[in-house]
Amino acid sequence: MKRIKVLVVDDSAIVRKIFSQELSKHEDIEVVGTAPDPYVARDKIVKLKPDVITLDVEMPRMDGLTFLRKLMKYHPTPTIIVSSLTPRNSELALEAMECGAVEVLAKPGGSYSVGDMSIQLVQKIRAASRVRMLQKSTPPIAAPAAPRPLEPVRSDALKRTTHKVIALGASTGGTEALKVVLTQMPANSPGIVVVQHMPPRFTTAFAQRLDGLCQIDVREAADGDSVRPGLALIAPGNYHLVLKRSGARYYVEVKEGPLVCHQRPSVDVLFHSVARYAGANAVGAILTGMGRDGAAGMLEMRRAGARTIAQDEDSCVVFGMPKEAIEAGAVEYVVSLFDIPRTILKVLEEEENAGR
Repeated sequence: MKRIKVLVVDDSAIVRKIFSQELSKHEDIEVVGTAPDPYVARDKIVKLKPDVITLDVEMPRMDGLTFLRKLMKYHPTPTIIVSSLTPRNSELALEAMECGAVEVLAKPGGSYSVGDMSIQLVQKIRAASRVRMLQKSTPPIAAPAAPRPLEPVRSDALKRTTHKVIALGASTGGTEALKVVLTQMPANSPGIVVVQHMPPRFTTAFAQRLDGLCQIDVREAADGDSVRPGLALIAPGNYHLVLKRSGARYYVEVKEGPLVCHQRPSVDVLFHSVARYAGANAVGAILTGMGRDGAAGMLEMRRAGARTIAQDEDSCVVFGMPKEAIEAGAVEYVVSLFDIPRTILKVLEEEENAGR
């Protein structure tokens, strides 16, 4: 069995020790080294050639973002950002994702215990080891060489579809994938509910960042929020997001509960609720990510009459979740990430024209 070689880069000796201890419990993972700062890390990367790097965003001698940019230029390596749960660090972590990091992890402590951390750490390392790194200086997302521009949506195209719901689920590579999708949604699009595997507080910063980029409003979901046209609700980290309906009104519940597919929030939890309460009034898309979270829920959505879409392998950072959904027979359309917004709007217009 080929083991995943990991380099842990963190100025905290305690974090380096905890990560090394937790990872050593797994036969498929080997910590080949640790480093207290980017300069030591640079030498060890050249010597040890790790498959995956964990990297703190706040480091002595050279900040994590500067180091990450240099790393992606000269030695592109799947990198997991490790950060404490502060607003500043959340922003830095999102910037790191834009620079090429593939995952984000909350440091143990606060609202994340060591037990929770170890589950997430191992899963993220396994996912990161499967990421296909692209050419130097390019973030790990596979854009087409000349992406076709999206056709403008007629202002009246969605007037009679306000009862529809769009559900999106993503994991590894999903922050950038969701940005591609949500920035292309028109201001009058149906209400959108989103699960992105991400720790607490990072989802707050993620929603705020998207809100500044999109025509629609984007915010972190709160219990009881209405799902309305022109609004995307992002599941808060460490909480499941559930769609409910009261008469003609859709709303969400934000709730605790056990991990589902090793995740909280879970795409499956969201998709199952969408199948139950929106049925044929829903469109679902499953994006890049490792594992099978969302496959069973999307199959339930399709059986309930929803239209379903999966991101194709060529545009995925990790073709895991979409592949599982496709193989389960849950997917109607398999398209490039850059065609997903167009496909969502196309099927909504088809539904409208059919009078459904």
